[in-house]
Amino acid sequence: MQKSWLVYILKCDDKSLYCGITNDLKKRLKQHTGKLKGGAKYTRSRQPCTLVYQEKSLSRSAALTREAEIKKMNKEGKEALIKSASSN
Repeated sequence: MQKSWLVYILKCDDKSLYCGITNDLKKRLKQHTGKLKGGAKYTRSRQPCTLVYQEKSLSRSAALTREAEIKKMNKEGKEALIKSASSN
């Protein structure tokens, strides 16, 4: 069985936002918090980080495309995306 891909956003302790993709969110979050090897250097230095947004994608390619779109947004756009998802 193939795992589905997710685009996710973490809010770091310094209020910055980190966007990434994964097909195993639990494992990826453990990597970001340093519990497992392989987390992003960016998030390791900005602990704690909290998952604030996730969005399913149909494929890795679609997830990468959506990640790029989100990364191009300014912080206000990302905050609006997070807020719209949390109000659903």
